[in-house]
Amino acid sequence: MHKAYWALKAVNLDLVSAGDNRLTQIHELDELRNQAYANSTIYKERTKSLHDRHLKDKKEFRVGVRVLLYNSRLRLFPGKLKSRWTGPYMVKKVFPYGTVEIEHEDGRIFKVNGHRLKPYIDGPVDPELEVMAGNRDHPYLEFGLNEHEDEARLDVLWPR
Repeated sequence: MHKAYWALKAVNLDLVSAGDNRLTQIHELDELRNQAYANSTIYKERTKSLHDRHLKDKKEFRVGVRVLLYNSRLRLFPGKLKSRWTGPYMVKKVFPYGTVEIEHEDGRIFKVNGHRLKPYIDGPVDPELEVMAGNRDHPYLEFGLNEHEDEARLDVLWPR
């Protein structure tokens, strides 16, 4: 017991100075923790500004604008060529923090998150700018059925 006590006393030398040393270590640890917190805040601000710079457009909707609604439930019944966008809807009211109240053409009104909306673009399409999807008179388009079924298939593929 004496040897252990004297070894402890020899290492610590003085209990008061050992307590002061431990207190300064705790304060240094707090300072390091505060610096790490400040650095993480700076890092988050920089990454947010970098991310925001790369966003294509901010979705700010106005009352009266027509929009399309993303149907997230379509994943349950996937269809390769099925569009996940429904609409068009009319914006009735814009709330703070991204909530938008929209109205369907049949009169239904409901609120959705603005992230699920995108602007609806309608109007006449310039024929020179339109990409040609197909040609009815193409020589390789032969179905081998009778004329009425061939015309019906062509109407589905390329409407007149």
